[in-house]
Amino acid sequence: MDEFQALPHETVTTDIHCVTKWSKLDTVWEGVSVDALLAEASRAVWSLRRTCCVSDGGYTTNLPLADVTRGKAWVAVKYDSAPLAPEHGGPARLLVPHLYFWKSAKWCGSCADDRDEAGFWESLGYHNYGDPWREQRYDGDR
Repeated sequence: MDEFQALPHETVTTDIHCVTKWSKLDTVWEGVSVDALLAEASRAVWSLRRTCCVSDGGYTTNLPLADVTRGKAWVAVKYDSAPLAPEHGGPARLLVPHLYFWKSAKWCGSCADDRDEAGFWESLGYHNYGDPWREQRYDGDR
């Protein structure tokens, strides 16, 4: 955790969207960009196309690597200037604000993987991608 905390942190103001049709606008988060984490990782990771986030308790969610790089995702440690509470994923959670919030897994320890294997909610019928602007809530939504 000390090595993680030593990485450059960013403050991000963004909207978040839940699949149950609520949104919260202008939320403020602090964390380390996935780009900064990958810069510390093996260069072999950059050749992968997908990642699967594995969380405490076995929760998983799958994401294209393009959706967690280039300034699109962070490992958040603060929300609204306060440390992230455990019930909200603290001490650190994935933040992928351009997708529905189930993709922003709590208590995340990520593993890079080239397989497109359905995560927890995806295996229960949620959309594989989850774009809120296209209302991709459930499998079969365009």
